[in-house]
Amino acid sequence: MTNGRPKVAIIDPNTLAAVGLKQLLQNVMPIMTVDTYGSFAELEANSPDSYVHYFTAMNIVLENRPFFSAHRHKTIVLTLSLDSTSQLAEFHSLCINVPENELVRALLMLQQHAHPGGKNLPPMPQVLQQKILTDREIEVMSLIVQGYINKEIADRLNIGLTTVVTHRKNIMDKLGMRSVSALTIYAVMHGYVDINKI
Repeated sequence: MTNGRPKVAIIDPNTLAAVGLKQLLQNVMPIMTVDTYGSFAELEANSPDSYVHYFTAMNIVLENRPFFSAHRHKTIVLTLSLDSTSQLAEFHSLCINVPENELVRALLMLQQHAHPGGKNLPPMPQVLQQKILTDREIEVMSLIVQGYINKEIADRLNIGLTTVVTHRKNIMDKLGMRSVSALTIYAVMHGYVDINKI
């Protein structure tokens, strides 16, 4: 932990994949510090025991199996297939070869499974705990992340289409978000939407 913030390591020789995953992890868990390493040697040189989780490419795990087996509860193996026969049985796996919304959902499921109700994690910063959105904006956001389009939202809430568009813009501006995936993470993490409805 650094400054009370849990640390997560991504160990993957694919720089682009590591950077993308880092961005998603920081959206899912804004209180985390995420470090990326291109090799196991880089991880070893940077206090590997200080990390609460390792998101690790399959080949890195296979080449350094004794270390990761000893840290099995902290290790999440990054795989390219959802097929359970291509995954390592003793480790949690995360398929990264899926659309962004599915990857976000898988990360949220992992987070909720490993740390239900925020267990073992420090509290969210005060600014992230405050209610930023109006009740109507929360209703609109909930429907957006459940996959409803603007017209369906307008019909469900009995409001005009331009009002939905305005609410949508205000929600994104207030939260400083640019994608539905980021909005989905926010909605699930704050309990506005059940992950099973996404």
